[in-house]
Amino acid sequence: MFNLTKIIVSLALGFLCLAPAATSSVSAMSLWSDAGSANLFADHKARAVGDTLTIIINESSSANRAGNASNTKTSSTSMDAGTGIFHGIASASAANADSFTAKGSLVNTNTVTAQMSAQVIEVKPNGTLIISGTQSIKQNGEEQKITVSGVVRPEDILSDNTVLSTYIGNAQIRVDGNGPISKKQRQGIISQLFNFLF
Repeated sequence: MFNLTKIIVSLALGFLCLAPAATSSVSAMSLWSDAGSANLFADHKARAVGDTLTIIINESSSANRAGNASNTKTSSTSMDAGTGIFHGIASASAANADSFTAKGSLVNTNTVTAQMSAQVIEVKPNGTLIISGTQSIKQNGEEQKITVSGVVRPEDILSDNTVLSTYIGNAQIRVDGNGPISKKQRQGIISQLFNFLF
């Protein structure tokens, strides 16, 4: 009986000695994999190369131009018949009239409304972001491609990581169309040649 008690006490002391070594290898792990680099209370805005943000495009432009030009010129010349030794020269007269009138007008209205994503491709030393993005939509053989690039200030990015196109500096917004309808709206090669020559 004494030996059994001694064995139990020895085993208990052995477990107590091993317990600190086992607990020393256990480390606390965070539930958030990016807890060290992100602030849970901050807005998730684009701020580094590779980050994306949403651009809300709402652009409208209108241009009107009209021009009128008019030019009129009239001249006349007359000469009497010669006398004396110039009696062989008959009387003569000449007149010239020139008139030019031109009218032209131009009305151009453009409206672009879209929502697309762009990526930060460069961060300037002052913190401004260089962004670039392309959106291509193809439906029924018609393709519409929107390309946006420019400079965005971090303070112009809203809390939902969106920015209005009117806040993009040096903005270049290009809308290209390709397909049967777009081709029908273009002049033919012969018409373009005549317009170039005349």
